[in-house]
Amino acid sequence: MLGIAAAVLFFIAFLINAADIATNDTFTSTNVMLIGLTVLALHVSGVGTGWGSRGRRR
Repeated sequence: MLGIAAAVLFFIAFLINAADIATNDTFTSTNVMLIGLTVLALHVSGVGTGWGSRGRRR
């Protein structure tokens, strides 16, 4: 789920940069890209995967 959120944030950053949309200082394409990288790092580290610390049940 976090991987999809990261992809959406990267796409928004691309649109802001490609369309040269004037935004305020908070939502620049670089800031949105950094938020996307943070979400991607959380996804890769295993946050939000749904797997608990319990093992498999047999």
